[in-house]
Amino acid sequence: MVNFRRYISSVAVLASGFFLAQTTVSTVLYTPAYDNQKSSLNLPSPITSMVEKTILSPKELVDINVNTMMTDPVLKNATWGFVVYDPKTKKVISSYNENTPLVPASTTKLLTTETAMSMLGENYRWNTQLEYSGSIDENGVLNGNLYIVGSGDPSLGTNKAGAWAYKDIVSDFKDGLSREGIKKVNGDIIIQTALFKSTISRLPENVVWLENNNYYLPAGTTREINPANEKLIVKKAANFSTDKKFFYVSPYNNQMVYADKYEGDGILTTKLPDAPAYLANSFRTTLVKSGIAVTGKVTPKMTDAAPESRKLVSVYKSPTLSDIIYYTNQHSDNGLAEALLRTVGFQSLGDQTTDSGRKVVTEHLKNGGFDMMGLNYMDGSGLSRSNNVTPISQAKFLTSLMDEKYYKTYFNSLPIGGQSGTLKRMFSGTGNGQIFAKTGTLNKVKTLAGYLKTNSGRTLVFSLMVNNYAGSVDMVKKRMEKILEPALDL
Repeated sequence: MVNFRRYISSVAVLASGFFLAQTTVSTVLYTPAYDNQKSSLNLPSPITSMVEKTILSPKELVDINVNTMMTDPVLKNATWGFVVYDPKTKKVISSYNENTPLVPASTTKLLTTETAMSMLGENYRWNTQLEYSGSIDENGVLNGNLYIVGSGDPSLGTNKAGAWAYKDIVSDFKDGLSREGIKKVNGDIIIQTALFKSTISRLPENVVWLENNNYYLPAGTTREINPANEKLIVKKAANFSTDKKFFYVSPYNNQMVYADKYEGDGILTTKLPDAPAYLANSFRTTLVKSGIAVTGKVTPKMTDAAPESRKLVSVYKSPTLSDIIYYTNQHSDNGLAEALLRTVGFQSLGDQTTDSGRKVVTEHLKNGGFDMMGLNYMDGSGLSRSNNVTPISQAKFLTSLMDEKYYKTYFNSLPIGGQSGTLKRMFSGTGNGQIFAKTGTLNKVKTLAGYLKTNSGRTLVFSLMVNNYAGSVDMVKKRMEKILEPALDL
């Protein structure tokens, strides 16, 4: 509590009396120019602004900004929660609705990526192997089959996080055959991906169609064709923006799957529903074009009651898990997050389903002391509106990680305010380089959770989640920045 008797300035006394007299403080009246003012949530008088900084502590300024937001036109009818937490004292510094379960959007990825890193290790990699059965005669003819054995690599052929493109993997496999002296394949190319029956990135439950910045579109199969040429079943007159994220329904599996980019004119570039199949078909085509005949066809074989004896030719290793998690959190990649969920499910329960992944993640969180009150973990990415978490549980979770051996890697995966990832366009002024957090965005949902470095060198933890706000997402971002600004002086 501030002792105002120390101050003899009548201006200071007047200002402090004004603040303390209010149960809910609103420092500015709303006008049409409200969002265009340089400092719309401060008292307009520069003298009063100086008084604020002179007589009020950073904590009091944080509290005042939070109180101001209660009557702000953008947030007054929203459901939102906020907490700043000190990881050293294990105490709440400032909060509002910190125990209210809210839709976390992509801050859900904080839980998914940490579980994967804890269970699999930072250096975990997915392997995709080329093998052959049978024998090679004196003319270089392989009388046997080629096998492409996958392990559910979610980055296969995507160039994400340093992953190789398909053509590079194919080239490496082809060089492997040359080392073995194989000039012709008298057999099939068999795909074995027993880990995942497919590498399909399925959408989670309760996803709202036509979310902000997303489209959901139907498309054809990618099993036999280049997905870059996949045709959409849409009217050509449809006006689709090129900077959106896309999803489509594939007749191949009757499931919603992710797509990376819409190129216009009814063409969709997809995140392959069956990446190993595309790799195998590309491999066969390249071999034939280069003069290495393949008499058989590409065929899947998930189980093999009587497996052939095989020899390893080449192994493609994915980027490390730390690289995958860095990419996932920086770009908020939904497909990679869902793949991580399925991977931890398989590693623990031998089942690649989302249900198994959910069980593993929730059990991991429970065993780690996560505050389970208000938690509803439905998917790995945060696309589901059935997800719920409280601000205080997010803050305590992030605090608990600071003692883990992989904390530095995990911390470094988070976008940096004003500098990188999904935070590059926030905190470009105050807070630049001091906010390290995961963002989340759905229609009328904006969230932010992570760490902040104060001007005095402290590391604090925070969570700020807003559901059902009014106005635009940019308006909410401005309010979020305004709430956190004084926390930098704590």
